[in-house]
Amino acid sequence: MKLLFYSLLVMATVSNYACQPQKKAMVNCYKGRLEIKALCMNYTIKVLDSGIDRSLIVDQWKDESTGKTYTNVFALGSRCTFPANLKEGDEFYFTINNTPNQDCAVCMAYYPVPEKKLSIKVLPGVCQ
Repeated sequence: MKLLFYSLLVMATVSNYACQPQKKAMVNCYKGRLEIKALCMNYTIKVLDSGIDRSLIVDQWKDESTGKTYTNVFALGSRCTFPANLKEGDEFYFTINNTPNQDCAVCMAYYPVPEKKLSIKVLPGVCQ
């Protein structure tokens, strides 16, 4: 009888757990801000989170056109998929997307950007 009781208790616990919505923290999700929205998608993005791998971004970079210095930035590598509605100063959440395939036409005009580029995927909301 005890075995039957414990078996039912375990099954009820497992069944209850399986029916609960599981929240998973999104791995490698970061908050950023569009610092420079220059011509031909020469965009500079600042990372606002401290958890990013520091080797992926530039600690300090000076825009040679304006003389302004920025910290914790990278150049946008995913020009084809970056939302057009984001403006300078807008904050957003993103994940790093190392998909090199960028099949869209982008003009080749020059505007200075940090030497490190990241391809990213902008998320529709906050990191979960």
